[in-house]
Amino acid sequence: MCGVIGMVAKGPVNQALYDGLTVLQHRGQDAAGIVTYNHGRLHLRKSNGMVRDVFRAEHMMQLEGSVGIGHVRYPTAGCSSSAEAQPFYVNSPYGISLAHNGNLTNAEEIKRDLFLEDLRHINTDSDSEILLNVFAHELGTQGKLKIGESDVFGAVAGVHRRCRGAYAVVAMINGYGVLGFRDPNGIRPLCFGKRETDMGTEYMIASESVALDVLGFQLIRDVEPGEAVFIDLDGRLHTMQCADDPRHSPCIFEYVYLARPDSMIDDVSVYKSRLRMGRMLARKINREWADHDIDVIIPIPDTSRTVALDLSYDLGVTYREGFIKNRYIGRTFIMPGQTERKKSVRQKLNPIELEFRGKNVLLVDDSVVRGTTSQQIIQMTREVGARNVYLASAAPPVRYPNVYGIDMPAASEFIAYRRDEEEIARVIGADRLIYQDLEDLVEAVRGGNEKLQRFDCSCFNGEYVTGDVSASYLEQLEQVRSDEAKSLRGSNDAAMIMGLHNQA
Repeated sequence: MCGVIGMVAKGPVNQALYDGLTVLQHRGQDAAGIVTYNHGRLHLRKSNGMVRDVFRAEHMMQLEGSVGIGHVRYPTAGCSSSAEAQPFYVNSPYGISLAHNGNLTNAEEIKRDLFLEDLRHINTDSDSEILLNVFAHELGTQGKLKIGESDVFGAVAGVHRRCRGAYAVVAMINGYGVLGFRDPNGIRPLCFGKRETDMGTEYMIASESVALDVLGFQLIRDVEPGEAVFIDLDGRLHTMQCADDPRHSPCIFEYVYLARPDSMIDDVSVYKSRLRMGRMLARKINREWADHDIDVIIPIPDTSRTVALDLSYDLGVTYREGFIKNRYIGRTFIMPGQTERKKSVRQKLNPIELEFRGKNVLLVDDSVVRGTTSQQIIQMTREVGARNVYLASAAPPVRYPNVYGIDMPAASEFIAYRRDEEEIARVIGADRLIYQDLEDLVEAVRGGNEKLQRFDCSCFNGEYVTGDVSASYLEQLEQVRSDEAKSLRGSNDAAMIMGLHNQA
């Protein structure tokens, strides 16, 4: 999961791109980058860290131009090297910069082909660099000194033929404009909008509509699966369907956790979808636990608040804010590595004792993935005097790896791995555990757009919409991206740095 943004304006874009990235900061807190184009030259700033830390006044002044793209990064492979901060750049043909949200499932195969057949070198372990070089090669095969939008769309069609997996992309072609495109399944979100100024129409492409809202852009629509949107330097908008057989299958976890509640994704209000998730949970509790003894419903901030509101209303049980969140701690789920996630929970949340003491408490969370956070929060709840602690999850049990850009690589690390609900409740210390049914979750999201007939629910049901995910692929993925593998890489990196220090 990352955040991308692109803009063609009539004046400087540096501040707008910066502001847009701060709005998308929830999608990635590991690294940030912006590249702009001005009078034939590129201006790039990218590094590890939050947006506010990466860009200082001197960097902003150097980001000249009325065209640019930006990125906030969340590392699915657990690597926090600044070498993998985006956007990436290749100088041939024309000079292309690219930022990517998602994950390619055939990255190694493409990387080999790029070297052996396309004679291109990949310098990092990032599949985003692979995607950039595929696009650059496809555009270069046009063999033209000057290109038009049809050539750009032809190159995107070439990407669709070669690349599998999830990708929502913004790219900038020097001297031509900004491009956005989405994989043929539309797994990761991407939308575009416009705003009118005294100087003319400006366009923006972004991962979530909230970035458009904050900057005064009017949402036009989502980029369709397989579609490409190209805005040339004169501010003209061009669109084309570039995939042979697009099948709309957005990631349902975007609605559960990843996206901001004030975003619209594929014509569905994330906020309203979460309200419906709460109603569905209330139905299940009334159906399976009609004689419940819940005294109070307390959300685990922030994502689950909306779910808890309608759950409370439909059950007729008091809603209370029981945890105070430290706003200066990042999102626990998207921190690279389990050690950092584990350490941050008690620093991040502090319970209000009077809301818990002597009560039967139903905690509400968006999901339960590894279970470590849930376990610590339940323990905190007991320590401040709760009589019984129940937990409701807005999502079903996570039992399968996510291969499309979310840090859920190893099934063996999931709390629900080879456990039923009673066993999970016992491990995390809950007196009762209520999971959302998958059918209810799908209905809650589809309630905002009946045209959505299929979702990627792979982390819940093990069905991968790209049709190319094998058991051997998942095994290889676990070896590379498990917390153990990340920890080992971190230790090796530290040892290498210490060795270089000693040599010096």
